[in-house]
Amino acid sequence: MSRFFSNRFSALKPYTPGEQPKDTVYIKLNTNESPFPPSEAVQKAAASEAGRLQLYSDPECRDLNRTAADFFGLEPEQLLMTNGSDEILNFAFMAFGDEAHPFAFPSISYGFYPVFAALNRIPYKEIPLTEDFKIDLEDYKNLNSNIVIANPNAPTGLYLAPDEVEYLVKSNPDHVVIIDEAYIDFGGESALPLVQKYDNLLVTRTFSKSYSLAGARLGFGIASPALIADMNTIKYSTNPYNVNRMTMAAGKAALEDAGYYRACCDKIINTRERTKKALTALGFTVTDSKANFLFAAHDAIGGKELYLALKEKRILIRHFDLKRIENYNRITIGTDEQMDTLLTEIQNILKGNKYYENRKN
Repeated sequence: MSRFFSNRFSALKPYTPGEQPKDTVYIKLNTNESPFPPSEAVQKAAASEAGRLQLYSDPECRDLNRTAADFFGLEPEQLLMTNGSDEILNFAFMAFGDEAHPFAFPSISYGFYPVFAALNRIPYKEIPLTEDFKIDLEDYKNLNSNIVIANPNAPTGLYLAPDEVEYLVKSNPDHVVIIDEAYIDFGGESALPLVQKYDNLLVTRTFSKSYSLAGARLGFGIASPALIADMNTIKYSTNPYNVNRMTMAAGKAALEDAGYYRACCDKIINTRERTKKALTALGFTVTDSKANFLFAAHDAIGGKELYLALKEKRILIRHFDLKRIENYNRITIGTDEQMDTLLTEIQNILKGNKYYENRKN
């Protein structure tokens, strides 16, 4: 770092994104992107705004907000559109956290949560998962802390049902509970209806996964009008034109073309279940993921060893060095053809593993 870098951030450990190779010869199963492109209607909508980029975008995202409000059965003032769901999460940390209002989240979860806390100088507590990677609701009861939970969780893919989410919200009435639903469209039931019932619940969503718009950077938050107003104060104090014209048009068109995206999600779910069955047959331990990825480990080969072996085959998966999960890898669900290639290469790798062959025989 330079001699000018602020001491406030000298100890900050930034988030590490998944690998983004510049060439296209990799099968990319490492960053939970959709294997399917945006619909033609979305592509046309985004292109239609390209000729107006000399003009600022609407800071209120009015057309997109109205469309989303109608889609989800909400009022526009219950929504806030952001530059990816990372921005709405950061707005929430800034708006609701300080030295007197700490945050708590699982010790194995989205890696940006501790970064947002540290960046904003907010005390935080990481709560261990159970032995089988589940969230123990009793660990979060009456915490005297704001809470953020990814549901389904990442990288485990495990999911809390709406009644479990409601238990968390009810048992922490004087603190904000954030439910990060980046992966909810792949098999879970959203906690969105609870927003009408509880003024301390914030649900965050993204267009990156189920709407094939990771490159467009569009997320949003849904909460009571009062919570949204708080975060709008942060938005208008940092970046009022936070969503660009092309992205707003793409998001609106995606909601209007929901049938295409529901079909894509259904394909991903079917491929996930087929891949999970195949990995289990090969001796992998695989969590019951409700996301667009699988979390898998094999006792014959270490997680990093498998990751590196597949990388040599030009297949990228995501490995985490965290001790508790170092034998696991997170595998994004691609097309059927991509997953067939993955399974073939994994079989080839295991065939060269003496421990695996001895155990099989």
